[in-house]
Amino acid sequence: MSRFIESLASALGAGILVVAPVYLGVLLLLKIMQSLAVVVQPIARLLPEWLPAERLLSLLLVLLVCLIVGFLVRTRAGQAVLTHTVFEKLPGYTLFRSLTLRIAGKADNVTWKPALAEIEEALVPAFIIEELADGRYTVFVPSVPTPLAGAVYILTRERVHPVNVGFPQAIKTVSRWGAGAKDLVAAMEEKGALPTPRAAP
Repeated sequence: MSRFIESLASALGAGILVVAPVYLGVLLLLKIMQSLAVVVQPIARLLPEWLPAERLLSLLLVLLVCLIVGFLVRTRAGQAVLTHTVFEKLPGYTLFRSLTLRIAGKADNVTWKPALAEIEEALVPAFIIEELADGRYTVFVPSVPTPLAGAVYILTRERVHPVNVGFPQAIKTVSRWGAGAKDLVAAMEEKGALPTPRAAP
């Protein structure tokens, strides 16, 4: 029974990783189409009433914009202007893009090193995003069971313990409600990085 529940949880977590980006993409597409309805309305009035011209033209316009952006990001100048100047100013874009690339098995310039972070009196699965000039870490702590949302912390090195496991294994632990966290702790213990218990006040 426990194996069945574990398998069910694992399948659910994997499904969330696939469905969540698609769901967010569809919501964003519908929102953009709704915003463009006013733009295409004059043209839509010229078409037959039985045709859902407003939605159709909005969809075609969105696809045209996506096509143009797709061509632009393939060029060095276009990528610099769009990705680094426009998109990275959107809240959460860089983090979301980096995480989805990692899930897809593609590397990027963000570290995403699996770790265990000390939050209050507990250890939580986390990912090291970058190292600051003063030695502190920017750490992303994902929500359970989906790693597509979470919180960002800036912690001292003493509170961040890198673990010797792969990115997919760490993501799997989060998507399975913490099942497999013992492997993260074991990997940290092997490196001798397990924090000493704090003395009671």
